[in-house]
Amino acid sequence: MGLFDFFKKDKESQQQQQALDEGLQKTKTSFFDQLSKAVAGRNTVDEAVLDDLETLLVHADVGIDTTVKVIERIEKRVARDKYVSTGDLDRILREEIVALLDANSSATGSRAILDRPDSPGSPFVIMVVGVNGVGKTTTIGKLAHRFHSAGKKVVLGAADTFRAAAVDQLIIWGERVGVPVISHGMNTDPAAVAFDAVQKGVEMGADVVIIDTAGRLHNKVNLMNELSKIKRVMQKVIPDAPHEVLLVLDGSTGQNAFLQAKEFTKATEVSALAITKLDGTAKGGVVIGISDQLQVPVRYIGVGEKMTDLQLFDRTTFVNSLFKK
Repeated sequence: MGLFDFFKKDKESQQQQQALDEGLQKTKTSFFDQLSKAVAGRNTVDEAVLDDLETLLVHADVGIDTTVKVIERIEKRVARDKYVSTGDLDRILREEIVALLDANSSATGSRAILDRPDSPGSPFVIMVVGVNGVGKTTTIGKLAHRFHSAGKKVVLGAADTFRAAAVDQLIIWGERVGVPVISHGMNTDPAAVAFDAVQKGVEMGADVVIIDTAGRLHNKVNLMNELSKIKRVMQKVIPDAPHEVLLVLDGSTGQNAFLQAKEFTKATEVSALAITKLDGTAKGGVVIGISDQLQVPVRYIGVGEKMTDLQLFDRTTFVNSLFKK
């Protein structure tokens, strides 16, 4: 890496950190204002402080089960260390949340595409699922931008054929990013679109093929059958496709996102998560709860509107930003 490339990468890293800090600002402000009030006038972390902390974590949409785990970890620290001041609470809370997420961290899957040699033989196929309105198609566009900017060959498949807006939106994203979009239009067979997209990816020696799918959740059986059909058809071209099933969730909906995630994991084998719209909510703690409870790695988080504001999720960076004052 040359000196220019080093400084360019460093600048990009600083810009991403700034975007992350700003994107989590509402969650930070809400949580720490309340935490400061909870520990005001108290010197040690006692049962009353832990009770207040538990309430704050639940309100930040960390989720009850995950909150209980965090509190139990802190209780063990307090019992072991005998004396823990309220001034240490931020640091201990940060350390325990990172440790909790550690077992569910992964640098494999689609995030490893950037480190793969170009054209490794066949494309890495990502099937993207999620209900309408969570930012699914926008996330696909931003993912395409990330890969394309890194010099990877990308093909998009507009297989959400039940909404004209979804097809049109993906085509617009393809034009913006500069990647081909395979589309048969609205009310066509989604599986046929996916087949053609994967076939196109193979023909052009693409590195990654990203398939959009319908976001209906009103009938789990139909959804399961549809996604299974798409998988079977893609496997006629690439036997082990899709390599990743990425579930997109709207972080601003808090625990509703968690409920959606549970439903989708029943309908199909979700292997990774992208959590969007964290910049517009005080419920950023939902990232922690969903990652812990589903035991599915969070690959990406959305912290803004710009194409570069879909970031790789790093548990330590995320938690440190969340606790940065």
